[in-house]
Amino acid sequence: MAKLQSGNGVQWKDRRGQRGTVESLAEHESSSLGPDSELNGFANAEIQTDKYGFIGGAQQSAGENDNIPPDVLRQREVKWLDMLNSWDKWMAKKHKKVKLRCQKGIPPSLRGRAWLYLSGGKVKKEQNQGKFQELDSQPGDPKWLDVIEKDLHRQFPFHEMFVARGGHGQQDLFRVLKAYTLHRPEEGYCQAQAPIAAVLLMHMPAEDAFWGLVQICEKYLPGYYSAGLEAIQLDGEILFTLLKRVSPVAHRHLKKYKIDPILYMTEWFMCAFSRTLPWASVLRVWDMFFCEGVKIIFRVGLVLLKCMLGSQEKLKACQGQYETMELLRSIEPRYMQEAFLVQEVIELAVSERDIEKEHLSQLRRWKETRGELHCKSPPRMHGAQAIMAAEPPSRQDLKQNPTIIVEVPQTTESQTEKGKTTKKTKTEKIKDTKNTSPPPNPYPLPSDPALPSNNLSPGESQHLQKDTPLQGSNQSLSSTEHDTYL
Repeated sequence: MAKLQSGNGVQWKDRRGQRGTVESLAEHESSSLGPDSELNGFANAEIQTDKYGFIGGAQQSAGENDNIPPDVLRQREVKWLDMLNSWDKWMAKKHKKVKLRCQKGIPPSLRGRAWLYLSGGKVKKEQNQGKFQELDSQPGDPKWLDVIEKDLHRQFPFHEMFVARGGHGQQDLFRVLKAYTLHRPEEGYCQAQAPIAAVLLMHMPAEDAFWGLVQICEKYLPGYYSAGLEAIQLDGEILFTLLKRVSPVAHRHLKKYKIDPILYMTEWFMCAFSRTLPWASVLRVWDMFFCEGVKIIFRVGLVLLKCMLGSQEKLKACQGQYETMELLRSIEPRYMQEAFLVQEVIELAVSERDIEKEHLSQLRRWKETRGELHCKSPPRMHGAQAIMAAEPPSRQDLKQNPTIIVEVPQTTESQTEKGKTTKKTKTEKIKDTKNTSPPPNPYPLPSDPALPSNNLSPGESQHLQKDTPLQGSNQSLSSTEHDTYL
């Protein structure tokens, strides 16, 4: 089928076959809600949200699969906090354990932070302090700003963070996407980057989401969002070749009707299935994707193709290109269900070596038939371990920073202490008044020196308070404590 290239997207002459392409990523969602007044009324009305923040739409969760007992979740949180506090050691010596825990699912309260550590976004952020603020303060290129603004309301319109036009979610999404166009002006903006950035913003602040987006575009999926979409076309051919091994029946069917991979896998891969799967499944796929790399995206695609087109009985209902595309647009829910899909993905034997081997083969074929690639992409990093090995971080880069400030509650003397208090002379009272120090901090950091006990002299107590970095009534909680109380 003939195609026309336009900017960073792909347009098709046959509009009927265009449903799975980048240009139509959000049409079905953007038309779900009415004009601004309708949207704002919808956002402000008393509405029920699911545990992920969705107020409706196909990705709203019914809560049926929420079967992790609270005590198990607390145990997982403790384990993840321990890993994050010694991230370099875990990645160097216990990577298999990290991988296993990502496959089990990252605890919701720590998912955003874990994604940032896995992707290397945390290190990038620490090594480029102030970079996002600098980009955020610049006006940006008008040609990209106009396109970005048009796309904002199309991103997850049924999610409470993005439901209101001009709301904080859309504002942050605009900031992140604009900053990326300034960070990579030669690449600019591609429509499929918007849902990627939106998912990140659901789990982290704008600056962290920006660095997460940078890592996805440069390390996990390099070249996916460049003009011409050459990298995604190459990966489409890789997917098709791997399908021959995974499901020969599905491979023969797609080949028989000459269904180009870019017709059905563009949205899947470029949006990392964020617009395709139920939300619980999206999060589990992303947990594994950040840890193991693009092979997870390939495996999900292969599982869906195998389930939908892998038997002669299923193929009876789709004898033609149009019917097959309709089938792939409406994948049966049972195949996308979290537990089933994750297990199938884990068990599917497709490795990064398989992908790289086929990538070299497809690259040679591309050069023979089409010549050299127009966009030279950096080498793809297959997951967190490869990224860390390529750019070893310092301990300072991985240090967790306090995330919130709380006011220390004023403590009063207990009755026991009052009973022990002896009468003092006027001189002693004046000295005590001068040397009065703030009340002991009830939320000390693990690294803080021991708090002064009540039996220390006023002078010693004051000296210790000076050496303690957190003073007064404003106390920074460590990241450990912040997540414990989420």
